[in-house]
Amino acid sequence: MPPDSLLEVRDLHVAYGAGVRALQGVSLHVRPGEVVALIGSNGAGKTSLVNLISGLLQPDSGRIVFRGEDVTNQSVQDRIKGGIARSFQIVNLFDELTVVDNVALSIFAREGKTRWFFTLADHYGAIWDEANDILHQFGLDLKAQQLAGGISQGERKLLDVAVAYALKPRLLFLDEPTSGVSTREKAPIMDVISSIVRSNRITAVVIEHDMDIIFKYSDRIVVMHQGLILASGTPEEIRSNESVKDAVFGPTHA
Repeated sequence: MPPDSLLEVRDLHVAYGAGVRALQGVSLHVRPGEVVALIGSNGAGKTSLVNLISGLLQPDSGRIVFRGEDVTNQSVQDRIKGGIARSFQIVNLFDELTVVDNVALSIFAREGKTRWFFTLADHYGAIWDEANDILHQFGLDLKAQQLAGGISQGERKLLDVAVAYALKPRLLFLDEPTSGVSTREKAPIMDVISSIVRSNRITAVVIEHDMDIIFKYSDRIVVMHQGLILASGTPEEIRSNESVKDAVFGPTHA
């Protein structure tokens, strides 16, 4: 693994069902503190790659090295403990719990105390203090006592990231953090997320279809196409890459 890498993926292959090859020898590395965008058309292999790194899927071959350790066969829970967290495109919250309870539950899980959440929760004031501090960082403190099912879609997106952030990750995957929200909400949401990620020196990998968001907030863009890495570079390099234009952007971003 390159000495400056936090994550390295080595020659990953995975196929589904009757020989549908989702990844065909993907290799990449991510440096500490980077904000990397992972883009590509539907079926390019982005979600499969993230599922492999986060432990939801096992590769047919290849290795995943995180912080110098081979985590290829580790469970999702062990990867979370090691510092890998993920927000989801389809927001995965407990709608019947309050906003602050959702964040607190994530902290309880981080501390290995989930089973005490509904019985001794009142005795862990420090956890609620931390949960409320996280909500303040995400601009959700005024929503703390509302049920998660009753807040707006943009607020749910922020809360979903806050829940992942509460796990104290070193590597945070953000899966479509602005999907399903209005155009005017996208930049404010990304401003909050980007500020928190960068101020806490969290390495982030963002899957996102909005190219304006990608070019504005990413340090580096990795382009996938048909289960392969097509290109990797700065936003300026990717914007001027002719093969990327043909495969992903089309005439809009030419």
